[in-house]
Amino acid sequence: MKIDILTIFPELFGSFLDNGIVYRAREKRLLEVELHNIRDYTTDKHHQVDDYPFGGGAGMVMKPEPLHAAITTVSKKEDIPVVYFTPQGRLLNQNIVNRYKGKQRLILLCGHYKEIDQRIRDTLVTDEISIGDYVLSGGEVPAMVMIDAVARLIDGVIGDIESALTDSHQQGLLGVPHYTRPSEFRGMKVPDVLVSGNHAEIDKWREKRALELTRERRPDLYYGRN
Repeated sequence: MKIDILTIFPELFGSFLDNGIVYRAREKRLLEVELHNIRDYTTDKHHQVDDYPFGGGAGMVMKPEPLHAAITTVSKKEDIPVVYFTPQGRLLNQNIVNRYKGKQRLILLCGHYKEIDQRIRDTLVTDEISIGDYVLSGGEVPAMVMIDAVARLIDGVIGDIESALTDSHQQGLLGVPHYTRPSEFRGMKVPDVLVSGNHAEIDKWREKRALELTRERRPDLYYGRN
């Protein structure tokens, strides 16, 4: 899988790409990430990527010319998904991650300032995504979230893919509580069923706890799963 990132701050991705799961995916050549500085696609001597909004108001808007040049040059005008991160986008969830995991190529567009010119959104952006109901200074952090979420699901990145497939949200429910040794810590014991060796009963316990936790903490997921 190849992911192209369009940003005016490519240096923000250095540590992220060189550590953890994403680094492992790149080392195994299961994921290729290429950074593109949007300023490189400007034509003026100041490399200006923003301008005042028509109609007035606070804030600046990213100009259409460099964005259009960057997207069309990187995509080579092929049919590649272009994801733009914006508070106006649909909320990122595991279903979206699962769908993009199967793509061979993906372009992530990181905006800044007030927004990007709407004409780019209307003609070149294929999906708009938000990672929450709050505003960040740019799309770089959401892009990192998306890359990490996708990378860990690529076959061969995680040693035991079953671990990823049983995480919260993968099956539409929250994950269950987990315990490790020692079996008793400061007077608190691991639930008996988990040390019983009875895998059928363990599965039942986990299913019950997943349902209980989801109903308690995320009723929207619990009542909307069907």
